[in-house]
Amino acid sequence: MKSLTSIVAAGCTALATFVHLPLHAQAWPARPVQVIVPGAPGDGADLAGRLLGQKLQEKLGQSFVIDNKTGAGGIIGSVAGKNAAPDGYHFIIGTAGSHGINAAVYDKLAYDPIKDFEPVILINKTPNVCVIHPSIPASNLAEFVALAKKEPGKYSFASGGNGSSAHLSGEYLKMLAGIDLLHVPYKGATPAVQAVIAGQVQMFCGNLPPAIPHIKAGKLRALGVTTLKRSPELPDVPTIDESGYKGFESVAWFAFFAPKGTPADAIGKLNQALDEIIRMPDVREKLQAQGTEPVGGSPADLKQFQAAEIEKWTKVARTAKVAL
Repeated sequence: MKSLTSIVAAGCTALATFVHLPLHAQAWPARPVQVIVPGAPGDGADLAGRLLGQKLQEKLGQSFVIDNKTGAGGIIGSVAGKNAAPDGYHFIIGTAGSHGINAAVYDKLAYDPIKDFEPVILINKTPNVCVIHPSIPASNLAEFVALAKKEPGKYSFASGGNGSSAHLSGEYLKMLAGIDLLHVPYKGATPAVQAVIAGQVQMFCGNLPPAIPHIKAGKLRALGVTTLKRSPELPDVPTIDESGYKGFESVAWFAFFAPKGTPADAIGKLNQALDEIIRMPDVREKLQAQGTEPVGGSPADLKQFQAAEIEKWTKVARTAKVAL
């Protein structure tokens, strides 16, 4: 018969073993989860992260803490995400810039958007819209392209900076339409839009939501939206795809990623929870009110989408000789 001392010792050993089990071996999530956002409070990734974070807390019983790490076009936050512990308690909301375009335009990037991360889920897509100053004698994209072909180099397009989504969108249109437009970079999307409104630059292809008030006020003329389907916000504006440039798609997008090596169980559970949340009517309504299209799906869907985005923008960047 075992002594009381040996029984107690065995019990303590078993308890110690349980206490020191890796957290991912316990029911996930067993503690708060950090979600890095490589952008400022109030931007698209931040708004999506906070909306979904609150729903995740309600659904899974743990808080999902948003950690904004801004700067360098998403590079600072992405490096932090790459270096975070792959324990199922650290995730990042990657963007079209941080986990797509950056791979295409930077010769040396401090992280690999594919190799350093595990895909979780695509949250949403936000269309861009190509707009011109209303004084330009073109009521649609075909007429603007005709003007640009008639006088190569006369017209210019604005962007929020070299290598930005608006820059690559403009270069993509140039490539498909075979036109010569001068790129004029600004320090952010807001001054770029204001430059078009002022008539200093003729065109801009940027995020739809901030442009809508100016379009409705007649300060900008919309030529086309950059999703494959028309936007409910501008139902009378055709897509660039249906305007004759098949396959043209240029969108801002946000997606959950995890550091490489994160347990598949945590990724699977987070994907399932988020996919269910994104399908909730109130969540879809809030995302659509921001001018975005809720997506969802599997990690494999995100992986395929991200690879296609990087391939597309790499081709555009090489053609336009965009390198940072």
